[in-house]
Amino acid sequence: MGKRSSGQGYVGLRVVILGMARQGTALARFLLRRGAHVTLSDLRSQAQLAEACRDLEQFAAAAGGSVRFVLGGHPLDLLAEADLLCLSGGVSPAIPLVQEAVHRGIPLSNDAALTLRHCPAPVIGITGSAGKTTTTTLTGLMLQAAGLTTHVGGNIGTPLIDRLDQIGPGDKVVLELSSFQLELFDRSPALAALLNITPNHLDRHPSMAHYAAAKANILRFQERGNTCVLNADDAYTGAWLRSGRCEIPAGEGQPEVYFPLQAARLGFSLAAELEAGAFLAGAGPAECLVWRRPGLGDVTVCRADEVRLRGRHNLANILAACCLAGAAGASAEAMAAVATTFGGVAHRLEIVRQRAGVAWVNDSIATAPERTVAALHSFDEPIVLLLGGRDKHLPWQPVAAELHARDAAGRPRVRAVVLFGEAAGLIEAALADYARATGGAPVAVSRQPDLPAAVAAAQCAAQPGDVVLLAPGCTSFDAYADFAARGDHFRALVEALP
Repeated sequence: MGKRSSGQGYVGLRVVILGMARQGTALARFLLRRGAHVTLSDLRSQAQLAEACRDLEQFAAAAGGSVRFVLGGHPLDLLAEADLLCLSGGVSPAIPLVQEAVHRGIPLSNDAALTLRHCPAPVIGITGSAGKTTTTTLTGLMLQAAGLTTHVGGNIGTPLIDRLDQIGPGDKVVLELSSFQLELFDRSPALAALLNITPNHLDRHPSMAHYAAAKANILRFQERGNTCVLNADDAYTGAWLRSGRCEIPAGEGQPEVYFPLQAARLGFSLAAELEAGAFLAGAGPAECLVWRRPGLGDVTVCRADEVRLRGRHNLANILAACCLAGAAGASAEAMAAVATTFGGVAHRLEIVRQRAGVAWVNDSIATAPERTVAALHSFDEPIVLLLGGRDKHLPWQPVAAELHARDAAGRPRVRAVVLFGEAAGLIEAALADYARATGGAPVAVSRQPDLPAAVAAAQCAAQPGDVVLLAPGCTSFDAYADFAARGDHFRALVEALP
């Protein structure tokens, strides 16, 4: 990606930031405090960003700094006097401006990379295709339950780059990191977790190899004395855990990746006992979560049936959090206190309302088909499923298989599917193709123009004892700013039902 910023001093440095959402504006405040000359560029117009521009101008004046704005596009002349180019998460390194910066040797960075570089305390970094936010939240809560001063942020929605002055050297810092942030990293957290690698964001990454390589950056620069936490059940990370090597075959836009893992390795598993880390032991009512402390023996955290979060995937998230929190100094008692009381993060299998015998559940975070499948596995009740949004160029066959599955009595597990948004036609065709290929009866499908119409159709389809589940399998960007805005609208629509 070109030269990297040395990070040594910002007084007089000319920095261009692409993107004026949370990450970009937080980074601008950090740089303005340190005497940099900051230029922010965004595809949105001056009218759309008037308030954000005014706030940053006032901040720059108070800090004695310099800020200017280039809005409506990212022209190449932004690079004329740029010493450093910083990308917000929504800005692809493949755009012409960034490629020209690489050609000119202008260093690239982002808010997360600079947080890691300048944070006064060791960072716990967490990434994965699924479960990042829940695991990040759980880890932070476990550390807090252990009495440790803890700061949680990153891709979870709270950039910490402009809050580093509030962090002490003995504090705990937990960062959720996305593949978009990690692809610019030139160092890794001292304690890092890679929860899983499954197809995701292939509308942004040119291949699975490219996506996996970005995720692997959380491990690539770790040193001896560091610790990494890996999912023993995942095809990628399980192999790395066992071999002690990261290996990713070449793919479009990405050469082969190979490097040894320097850090001590902890694993987590739903299926196997591990030498070090966290796993499930026993079966049925006796099934429990075990934290195997390296060199110190086993501790039972709690029984699996004491965990409040629904779904086996959330047991995996708790096991990963136990590894991270335990490695950072939390006790098993602190882990148990969180595991048995935490009810979930908004928009993640969030029960919005019980109405007329029907449970309405918001899993708007399910922005990939794999996440939809995980959500479906969290319920035994018949389901009315809301699917749709903007497609991410990911396969729909696993969802189609789940939608045509039957329960032990031979009844369909999914009573009806309500499609909405930009990808509705694509999903409908995928479901029809699956039914034809397998000779099965097609699932009942209703196609609606938008989410309000989808909620109304779901209300008509649902029967007492059903779960109406929003697990869209797509991004929200055809109609909403992000998955949270979509989830908020769903919640409001459901709460307004008579």
